[in-house]
Amino acid sequence: MRKFLYFTVFITGLATLGVEFSAERLVGATFGTSNLVWASIIGLILVFLAIGYRIGGRWADRSPLPATLYSIIAWSGFSAGIVPLISRPVLRLAADAFDALSVAVLAGSFAAVFVLLAAPVILMGMVSPFALRLSVVDSRMAGRISGDLSFSATAGSFIGTFLPGLLLVPWIGTARTFLLFSAILVLLGVGGLAAFVSWKRALAHSWMLVALLLVLLFGLGGGQKASAGQIYETESAYNYIQVLDKDGFTVLRLNEGQGVHSVYRADILDYRGPWEQVLAAPFFNSAPFSPQQVESIAIVGLAAGTVARQATAVFGPIPIDGFEIDPKIVEVGRRFFDMNMPNLTARVEDGRWGLEHSNRRYTIISVDAYRPPYIPFHLTTREFFTIAHDHLQEDGVLVINVGRSPTDRRLVDDLSATLLSIFPSVHIMDVPESFNSIIYASNQPTEMSNLAANLAILEQSKTIHPLLLESLRRVVTNQQPTPQNGIVFTDDLSPIEWITNSMVLRFVLSDEMQSLPK
Repeated sequence: MRKFLYFTVFITGLATLGVEFSAERLVGATFGTSNLVWASIIGLILVFLAIGYRIGGRWADRSPLPATLYSIIAWSGFSAGIVPLISRPVLRLAADAFDALSVAVLAGSFAAVFVLLAAPVILMGMVSPFALRLSVVDSRMAGRISGDLSFSATAGSFIGTFLPGLLLVPWIGTARTFLLFSAILVLLGVGGLAAFVSWKRALAHSWMLVALLLVLLFGLGGGQKASAGQIYETESAYNYIQVLDKDGFTVLRLNEGQGVHSVYRADILDYRGPWEQVLAAPFFNSAPFSPQQVESIAIVGLAAGTVARQATAVFGPIPIDGFEIDPKIVEVGRRFFDMNMPNLTARVEDGRWGLEHSNRRYTIISVDAYRPPYIPFHLTTREFFTIAHDHLQEDGVLVINVGRSPTDRRLVDDLSATLLSIFPSVHIMDVPESFNSIIYASNQPTEMSNLAANLAILEQSKTIHPLLLESLRRVVTNQQPTPQNGIVFTDDLSPIEWITNSMVLRFVLSDEMQSLPK
């Protein structure tokens, strides 16, 4: 029986980590995938496991029987399987609360989802002490057996760490991944009962498999969200992805969905957002600077290609390299956002790695991969900006879209300070009617007055694309002073999570949330 107990803790370890990572995806589609959410998930699951260990150890001493152990495993699997069914209406309520900015409903939904996870995880936590109690018949071998059980459980956990995100969620979705892990646990429980107790006892628990099958067939209908205007939704290894129709515009939303990452309408190019402000970047160079001098562009954070489409319309079919880590987003961009420009090369890879290994130097490098609280720290550091600097032409300009709150500009200040440690000049503008600032860092010493001078020259030409002129006008009108103080981020020290978490918490707990642009 001992070998089967090793197999038992292996499967339970696999399922525990599989449920944990699946829970992150289940919750992340509504509440986001920031480290605040991750910390909540990991912390509560550790609490639930600790409760399970304590209860399981005492129960195992009172009832050291295979029947008890495998009944607990079967019930842990069944309770995990009904989580996506019961949580779905709660999560949809939370999604509506996010859209309506109802903090009370949001907090309640968040708590409710985690309450649902308590039962299966506590039951899973009971397995290890039970397995140890049943395995040790000679106290002289307790250490060896305990080590072997821990090895088996950890090996299962290792596999369970990778299965959901890399294979199962992109393939069958979050809810079905939950059901798969729950079915594995129920099968393990029923199999253990059949092997070590009786077939009658095993059959008495087989109804759980039937119930899970019914959940699979009839309980998972409809999408994860019921957002108004939703056209399409899918899951990838990185994101929950939504495409919506909003007032005739196709928009891309990710995860909890407060930010719009791309926008498209066939007959309109100006979306009055951060995207078109990328076009102004090279015109900080001394006048006259011509659109024909823009030779190539790199976009770190391609999303569904809004910037690439605008740049192609303004500068012509120049080479554009778009770095996007999520291949599903690239597929969505091509399908729903007409991201099919022949001059655009969509590179499915991490932006820092891709830019560092590019053999091209660019007139514009656009970094649009930041949105609090999702800011990859490795794209904020002096080392990354040095890579960008080295891949700019002599007259090249780096442009960054940065999120902020109405009263908290720390990200803008710190990123400006980091850029000024490498680039000779940094300029800033605030995007009207948004919580976005655009930072421009030029390879040459430049002045804001250069852009105004270039605008005056370009306005005299009848061949200049109106979107370019409008972009320059918005910079001139909404320019901000360059901060004089800030933290220089490095690969060794980049407190980006601390800054973004405090920004988000202050924002949510203040009246500023009511002023969020719709």
